[in-house]
Amino acid sequence: MTNQQPPQRFTPMSQLATDYPVLVIDTNAPLRELHNCVSERLNAVLKYLNLMACTSLPDYAENDINTVTNIALILLRDVSDVFKVIEQRGFDTPNKP
Repeated sequence: MTNQQPPQRFTPMSQLATDYPVLVIDTNAPLRELHNCVSERLNAVLKYLNLMACTSLPDYAENDINTVTNIALILLRDVSDVFKVIEQRGFDTPNKP
């Protein structure tokens, strides 16, 4: 017999700047709200990267490019973390007859 731990209500988000998780995802949040969170971030980063793709790179210093990359990385990491919760919830839900 295996002892299964109940799923944690809050799961930490990925972070590089801290040793202790300060941002968490409520795994019990309604799927629609989780989807809205993912959609908002994904659409923002897509628009942001599209804007940057239409900008002439010689106009910007290397530091500016690093800033743009870091912003996109943080937003996409958020998207990935929330998608993991959505997927886990979807895969863990038993099929109802």
